[in-house]
Amino acid sequence: MSIKVLVVDDSGFFRRRVSDIINADPRMQVIGEASNGREAIDLNEQLKPDVITMDYEMPVMDGITALRNIMLRRPVPVLMFSSLTFEGARVTLDALDAGALDYLPKNFDAVAKGTAEIRRMLTDRIVAVSGSRMGRAAVAPAHTPEPARPSVADTAPLRPTARVEAGTVRASKPVEAVPVVSKPPKSLHGIELVLIGTSTGGPAALQTLFKGLSPTFRKPIIIIQHMPASFTKAFAERLNSISSMTVKEAVDGDRIAAGHVYVAPGGMQLMLENRGQPAIRIRESDERVNYRPSVDIAFASAAKNFGSKALGLVLTGMGADGKEGARLMKSAGGHIWAQDEASSVIYGMPMAVAKAGYADDIVSLKDIGPRLSTDLV
Repeated sequence: MSIKVLVVDDSGFFRRRVSDIINADPRMQVIGEASNGREAIDLNEQLKPDVITMDYEMPVMDGITALRNIMLRRPVPVLMFSSLTFEGARVTLDALDAGALDYLPKNFDAVAKGTAEIRRMLTDRIVAVSGSRMGRAAVAPAHTPEPARPSVADTAPLRPTARVEAGTVRASKPVEAVPVVSKPPKSLHGIELVLIGTSTGGPAALQTLFKGLSPTFRKPIIIIQHMPASFTKAFAERLNSISSMTVKEAVDGDRIAAGHVYVAPGGMQLMLENRGQPAIRIRESDERVNYRPSVDIAFASAAKNFGSKALGLVLTGMGADGKEGARLMKSAGGHIWAQDEASSVIYGMPMAVAKAGYADDIVSLKDIGPRLSTDLV
């Protein structure tokens, strides 16, 4: 059965081009179009789409207001289109707070040309959010749960991935997945640094995590969230507004201090050094690395410089970024937690770590903050 999509945008041209791209993919079809938020609310209830693509700036009713109403009346995965500006980042973060699962840059020229990259990005994101926890709940019949649709990572053919060794990247074969086995709790005594890697669903998950931290928690935290360069500063400001810790976008040379949180800047790579005083290094990204910032690269540098004194958390997200870094952290004596499937929006990244056998513990999102507060003393 194809994925049913509702396209919402006040631009007729943009709606047509997005619809053409979606309808050209045999996995999905556009079942309706709306030119404003009010129409989107009505058509969501009438047509019952599996996914909605939505602009935020529209007449009659804006996308954020429509999104809040949709989540109250008939929740469905929503993919927002966003401008890649600082203000666009703020609006997109508002949309994610309101219930949107993911976002894509709104680029009229790229959509008009219908490049292969734009087509792939749009359709793969639609497939991913349709297979999310919310997507499965929206389409499952009341008497029997519908099997989860495979994520993009599950359906893509295996191919060489980036293997990270002490800050360098070289080609290698994917690590063979192994069954998850239960393990006794591992002592976190001596942990000096916490690293958190996440992607789709991460902004909301991180806010939940930080709200669950004790006000007395002081261990420094590094966040690697897949985001564009223009978004991470606004995201750091938002986390800072809800946290008792000081949250900032990391810059090259930052000294890692207790009670501080550092968000890896979008479009770059964050690495660590520990020459007496732990510090952050921000570097241009190798063109062979898909993610900027990359969880694998940050975790690899933690393995080299902190060994058993680092804890890595892998939260919700598409793909498998973080699996190779988790392997290196484990090899160096570090600790790894993975978010559980039930609380993950997209069970891709944490699943990859868990299935490879690298997770010391599988933790529900609501328990991560309290666990960190009590276990890291």
